[in-house]
Amino acid sequence: MSNNTKIYKLEGKVQHYTWGGMDFIPALLHLTNTDKKPFAEYWMGAHDNVPSEVVLPNGSKQPLNAFLKQDAAALLGGPVNQRFGRLPYLFKVLDVKDMLSIQVHPNKKAAESAFAAENMKGTPLNASNRNYKDDNHKPELMLALSDFWLLHGFKSPRSLVTILMQTPELQFLVPVFDDKNYHALYEMVMTMDQQEVEEHLQPLLDRIVPLYEKGFLDRSQEDFWAARAAKTFCDANKIDRGIFSIYLFNLVNLKPGEAIFQDAGIPHAYLEGQNMEIMANSDNVLRGGLTNKYIDVPELMHHTRFEPVIPDILKGTAGTLAGETVFPTPAADFELRRLELKAGTPASLTAATADIYFVYEGAVKADDGTTEIALGKGDTLLATAGAAFTLQPSQNTVIFRATVPQ
Repeated sequence: MSNNTKIYKLEGKVQHYTWGGMDFIPALLHLTNTDKKPFAEYWMGAHDNVPSEVVLPNGSKQPLNAFLKQDAAALLGGPVNQRFGRLPYLFKVLDVKDMLSIQVHPNKKAAESAFAAENMKGTPLNASNRNYKDDNHKPELMLALSDFWLLHGFKSPRSLVTILMQTPELQFLVPVFDDKNYHALYEMVMTMDQQEVEEHLQPLLDRIVPLYEKGFLDRSQEDFWAARAAKTFCDANKIDRGIFSIYLFNLVNLKPGEAIFQDAGIPHAYLEGQNMEIMANSDNVLRGGLTNKYIDVPELMHHTRFEPVIPDILKGTAGTLAGETVFPTPAADFELRRLELKAGTPASLTAATADIYFVYEGAVKADDGTTEIALGKGDTLLATAGAAFTLQPSQNTVIFRATVPQ
């Protein structure tokens, strides 16, 4: 590592999860995908399991986690290093073609104890039945790059009763929720015998799947997503109980540029669209359905917040730079900023910690006086703590910045 080098090109890593699309991320990164593999996520960060690579001045590459450990205090900055001891965030691009699992993330204390417990059991980190991949919590913010649909927290009591009453096959749940007992309601649908699941959901699917197939349902209806889930996840022998959650959770539609924050314990699921996502540096996911991955209902229930959620759609606030929009959250681990630069108008920045800049549109040159890096659409820049540099756009450019709130 050169002591006077403060900015570096960074190369992220693609995750080929089955729910990913085949075109959006390859086009963004200028990659071919002749094999039609799913490109679900593009990770930019220092997670030990999937670290990005730093392109060093001599052209060699080094994993970001190892790079930062060389001199964490200098590269992360004293305050971030003292508080977190590592790069505290993970930055991603997502392309959601198929629905993601019903999921909840643990809080920090729970993650630490549960991760240690699984280690004590000797469960391998890559085991399919492992819940905890690390010792960290996973609050997260997503910003829509396209029309984006997701499930987010339990509906309000009135909205929940309304949808149950409007859905004849689910009216049996109304008495269970009579005293606004979210826990009792969710426990019932998540733990009932599979035969009961079939008895309640089969008539519903028999009614709505033909409507879906004929194009009579739209995305603003829970029936649309329940039918799509049935066609995606259910086989002839088993109906996925995660379909219940589609009716119990808020169905949220974000427009491009809008964002939403999901804290520990908030049940959620991404349904369709592309987004930028930033979260604490963790891969801990507790799943409850709509997935082919490992499901642990008791663990999911243990960490779920059984309370109504009013979705808070964030449009961001003006930053200190011209064209900058900041998306603050309660999380101390990360902050997302969107920067729109006009061609020929430079911007001067100073990295708060090890900041990551992803060029979503346009082209720009980064220059700190000693190092000059050309960046185009799909390229990523790492700026270490205290780096003062200029971004000179040759065309109108959109950059997403991952940092830590000051």
